[in-house]
Amino acid sequence: MSGTLNKVMLIGHLGDEVKMHYFEGGGCVGRFPLATNETYTNKQTNERVTNTEWHNIVVRNKGAEICEKYLSKGDKVYIEGRLKTRKWQDDSGNERYSTEIQCNDFTFLSTKKESENNAAAASKSMAQKPVENEPSTNKPVGEENDDLPF
Repeated sequence: MSGTLNKVMLIGHLGDEVKMHYFEGGGCVGRFPLATNETYTNKQTNERVTNTEWHNIVVRNKGAEICEKYLSKGDKVYIEGRLKTRKWQDDSGNERYSTEIQCNDFTFLSTKKESENNAAAASKSMAQKPVENEPSTNKPVGEENDDLPF
């Protein structure tokens, strides 16, 4: 097989707002950092360890405008694209490299507002749920009408 593949799929949370840059010809570019997490248990200390990896996402034109309008810091998003490494010179004249994900498809998975609203609703329903003070009986649970086939 002589073909090659450059494809990246990420699910993560925005680390900042989408920064837009508009060009004279009418095009635009949106950039934002995306955080992905890896969690594992350290076998020596039996402690949970979380590593965060940051990715630089670049979205162009209409996709960038949609991201700017609907995404904000903390939102969870699925990103699909390709890796692109750029070479540039810093202010001191040193050559620098940055690797970016050139996004060609995305799906909004949850917004920060939705997550906050869901958490608030869950805590509110837990607080409003009355505590049942019925006397407990020692009857086995579920043996009266047990019509399960197993």
